[in-house]
Amino acid sequence: MNLPNQLTMLRLVLTMVFVGITALPFPWVDSAGLILFIIASITDYLDGYLARKYGLVTTFGKLMDPLVDKILMCAAFVLIACEGMIPGWAVVVILSREFLVTGLRLIATAQGAILAADSLGKLKTILQITAAIYFLLVLAAQEALFAFVRPLVALRWLAPDTFGLMLVALTVGVTVLSGWRYFWVNRALLKDA
Repeated sequence: MNLPNQLTMLRLVLTMVFVGITALPFPWVDSAGLILFIIASITDYLDGYLARKYGLVTTFGKLMDPLVDKILMCAAFVLIACEGMIPGWAVVVILSREFLVTGLRLIATAQGAILAADSLGKLKTILQITAAIYFLLVLAAQEALFAFVRPLVALRWLAPDTFGLMLVALTVGVTVLSGWRYFWVNRALLKDA
């Protein structure tokens, strides 16, 4: 297993630890969750970068990288929704898109094709990571390690009910648009499914 694929699997492990840590009742849980999520997100960038730069793109990576990305994002958004920071309908829309695109990828694989992410899908991922980090940072700001952020998120224009709401709306919009585009571009795969 090459280095990019190892980073993908590390991200899966980090996601499990992220979920496990955030379920524990200890004083620095939100700070630890934020740090783990950021590290996992960095591995998302690194594995793709290294695979492309050094010609280490594999079928395993093409399939597992986006799947593990979806697991990480789904975990983050479910945890943030459980904290009451984003509406449940937004999480349902995001999760639905992720599962539908994963299904389309499985259909493509069965037909001998591998579907890579396009630029809109990459923008969607950036927005989802940004939204998740923002809300995890708001949660972590209540703890000592990230208390320096508390005055910033208390500002009206950076508060969760203004900036956070706009970020969620933008993220959901791009998520839906990228999902629609993914299906439109690959609609021929569905004719034979």
